[in-house]
Amino acid sequence: MLQQPLKFSHEVLKDTIITGDHVIDATIGNGNDTLLLAQLVGPYGKVYGFDIQDEAIKTTEDKLLLTGQRPQVQLINDGHENIDHYLEENELISAVTFNLGYLPKGDKSITTKPETTLTAIKKALKYLRRQGILSIMVYSGHEGGLEEKEAVDSLVSQLPQKEYNVLMYKFINQVNLPPYLYIVEKR
Repeated sequence: MLQQPLKFSHEVLKDTIITGDHVIDATIGNGNDTLLLAQLVGPYGKVYGFDIQDEAIKTTEDKLLLTGQRPQVQLINDGHENIDHYLEENELISAVTFNLGYLPKGDKSITTKPETTLTAIKKALKYLRRQGILSIMVYSGHEGGLEEKEAVDSLVSQLPQKEYNVLMYKFINQVNLPPYLYIVEKR
C-alpha cells in the first residue's frame, strides 16, 4: 500500500536521524513532527522548533511535556527564516522539516510565505550535514499557497545535482490540490 506523503516523510526521518543528532522543525504547528524528532534524537540530541504563533508553541509544549520529550527541544517563537540566529556557526543538522501552509485548526489567514520559506530553506541547506535531509510538505490549497508552491518548486529543482538529490513524492490523480513532499538529501 502506498503511503501518504507525510507518513513517507516520517519514514525517511526515522532512517536518517540517530540518537544525539541536532534537527530542526521549521514549522512546529501542532507539534506532531516536533514530538517525532524529539523521540528520534533522544535525550542527548537537540530539536530546534520554530513557529510564529503562540498557539503553536503552547500546543507543542503541552504535547512534549505530556510525553516526557521537552528537555531536548528548544521552542522558538520566531520565523523559520531566522534559524541562523539560534544555531552555532558550524553546527551540523541531520534533518529539517517544513510543513507549509497554515496551522491546522488555527487562523487560516496566518500562513507561511514564499519569501521567508525560501530564505529558511537556503539557510537550512547550509547547516545540513552530508546525507542529511530536508523534508518539505507543500500545501498549496490556501491563499498564497500556489505562489509559495511555485517558488519552492523552482528553488529545489535548481539545486545542483552534484551537491543534492531531490525527490518529489506526490499523488497525481487526486483532486483539490493534494499536498506533496520534497525530500532533499545533501550528498
